[in-house]
Amino acid sequence: MLATGIITSDLVYLNLACFGLATIADNWSNVFLLVRYLGAAYLIYLGYKMFRALPEHLEGDALSKPTQDKVAEPLANFTQGFLISASNPKVILFYISFLPTFIDLTVLQARDVFLVSLLSSIALMSAIMLVALGASVVAKKLTTPNSQKRLNQGAGAVMIVAGSYLAIHR
Repeated sequence: MLATGIITSDLVYLNLACFGLATIADNWSNVFLLVRYLGAAYLIYLGYKMFRALPEHLEGDALSKPTQDKVAEPLANFTQGFLISASNPKVILFYISFLPTFIDLTVLQARDVFLVSLLSSIALMSAIMLVALGASVVAKKLTTPNSQKRLNQGAGAVMIVAGSYLAIHR
């Protein structure tokens, strides 16, 4: 569900870019600034939680089994993915600069937007699946509590730095 949230957020930005609403982003800069700061605060919060997380005791095949929390909260996972991606307004800048290379935005039709959205979703999902596959391989090697603690601290620190960078830099 995390990946679905990320892709949904990217599709929102893609559609905004397709319909030329990037100019509205200039006029609504305060809204985008608010989204950016909320996203930064959320990243810092997630980083802190990750940094402080205790390693889980994993036995046998526990790595391949989802925990009850992960299964029980698909909406929370979706929201987390959506907010992580939506807090980065650079995504719309990417689409604004990328789309005109392939599409004339002045004569855009609904069919074109659908096709671009579909292709973008497939590309994003493929990339996320590759990252997840790589992560599952690495996760199998991180079975000791000490290695899990270091991973949590490293990932938490990266999220805190990313959130701080997002909040400080324009």
